[in-house]
Amino acid sequence: MASSPSPKKNPPTESAVVVQVQPPSPRLHVTTQTTGAQRRIGIAVDLSDESAFAVKWAVQNYLRSGDAVILVHVSPTNVLYGADWGSLPIKENYNLDDQNEENQQKIEEDFNLFTSTKANDIAQPLVDANIPFKIHIVKDHDMKERLCLEVERLGLSAVVMGSRGFGASRKSSKGRLGSVSDYCVHHCVCPVIVVRFPDEKDGGAGEESERDGGATLCTVMEEEQEEHDMDGKQSGAIIGLF
Repeated sequence: MASSPSPKKNPPTESAVVVQVQPPSPRLHVTTQTTGAQRRIGIAVDLSDESAFAVKWAVQNYLRSGDAVILVHVSPTNVLYGADWGSLPIKENYNLDDQNEENQQKIEEDFNLFTSTKANDIAQPLVDANIPFKIHIVKDHDMKERLCLEVERLGLSAVVMGSRGFGASRKSSKGRLGSVSDYCVHHCVCPVIVVRFPDEKDGGAGEESERDGGATLCTVMEEEQEEHDMDGKQSGAIIGLF
């Protein structure tokens, strides 16, 4: 008597792969896996050398295993305003009033592409260190208020930012905060860590770090200061100048 054929086995199903779609400008998200992180650390970036240094510093001195990073960038709503701090080179005689709507749209697209590309370059130390991260870009005319709003909305455990790239003069005195970093120290709902960018007065540490590709940063001492309000109560911000 012939034996009955054995039932066919279904091939094993592969686990689902999560695909994250980047929404169009003005809000861009470039992500790696950040779900389940023990801490969500924000790094505020304005695409300057100071911001790039803050990312390198955080990787080598602050971030720990289990952290996920969100790079937060507030892009100006006016492209010409962005050119003032070096985001997009624009000719001096450039006049938006003389351009039609198509040219204006092309400028915005070029600016958005430049911003996202530069942000990815700044994130390279996170890639090299295998730290999960997300690039979060929004547009607003008020960088200070929007940055604090996004920090609260994203539920960050702490935020790291440069002291001089955000509204401070390059000739300002040592340890002086720019207008944006000073505002965030007093208004962010989470601790704020401010990183001072080394300059020539520090023995050229910034140039040495750049030549070394960010592999070695200068030795720094941490000085933490608790901010208090008028009633003597501790506020939510902790500032460290490095």
